[in-house]
Amino acid sequence: MSAQKGGQPNGGNEDDAQRNNQGTVHLRNPNIKQLDHDILYHLALGTESHDLVEMFGDVKFVCMGGAPTRMEHFAQYIHSQLGDKLPPGTKLQDMKEHSHRYSMYKVGPVLSISHGIGVPSLQILLHEIIKLMHYAKVKDPVFFRIGTSGGIGIEPGTVVISEGAVDEMINPYHEQAICGKKVQRPAKLDLELAKELQSLHRADDGFELVRGKTMCASDFYEGQGRIDGAFCSHTEADKMDYLKRLHAAGVRNIEMEATCFSALTHMADIRAGIVCVAFLNRFEGDQVCTPKSVLTQWELRPQQIVARYIEKHL
Repeated sequence: MSAQKGGQPNGGNEDDAQRNNQGTVHLRNPNIKQLDHDILYHLALGTESHDLVEMFGDVKFVCMGGAPTRMEHFAQYIHSQLGDKLPPGTKLQDMKEHSHRYSMYKVGPVLSISHGIGVPSLQILLHEIIKLMHYAKVKDPVFFRIGTSGGIGIEPGTVVISEGAVDEMINPYHEQAICGKKVQRPAKLDLELAKELQSLHRADDGFELVRGKTMCASDFYEGQGRIDGAFCSHTEADKMDYLKRLHAAGVRNIEMEATCFSALTHMADIRAGIVCVAFLNRFEGDQVCTPKSVLTQWELRPQQIVARYIEKHL
């Protein structure tokens, strides 16, 4: 298939607007326009080998989460929830044949994709998904990260809608080394989207929902102040002091992707939200002791909120 079918590689200057008047996603990379065709390697897709407009041009919502099984279950859940909101005959499409690195499912206008654990895995996916949205000429997509986290000062099972992200030093940006230089990009989320997501919580949901900042760690153990890893050079008192400082700064949960997700979607001028459930209150311990059957039920809670948003906007 020709590159024209998938969307001709195109780019723009750093100061260019990311979107044109039609709302399609523009890329902030002038080098892209030098490519005859673009290979989205980790998705096993390309502008020359696939008709990306035909395959993905109807996408309106991109939902990401760490685990492949969770995102498969979300795809099944969204298919059952949307019902007659979907075009007649819409089926759940398993796109794994295109990628062995990330799982990807499509339900009409909804993409459900696993991003793995941590910033490096997520960042690779975001680069290629944002380019995919550009080549598919998708208009005004909304991105969500649906996940799990550790809570700070909240009850286990509480859903946290992120207002913004900070790193381990409580800096509100995503920092990356590029060509030997540190580059900082603001980790901003759409606050109006966060408020709308919060408004979709119902009194009879059976769980609490809060808004707050999310701390993005580079590690599950020492990077989050845990004292139960294979190595530990800090004390219980150090940990508690750190958690209290995070809480005082407005942080309500900890995970491992938020700064990257926030910064890259903000750079691309894509509306984005993060909705995570807390598996524990870190003030009360480091280990997740809740039975797996309960955790599985808790994982559905962020999915319910995001599904309501999608249903409302279809």
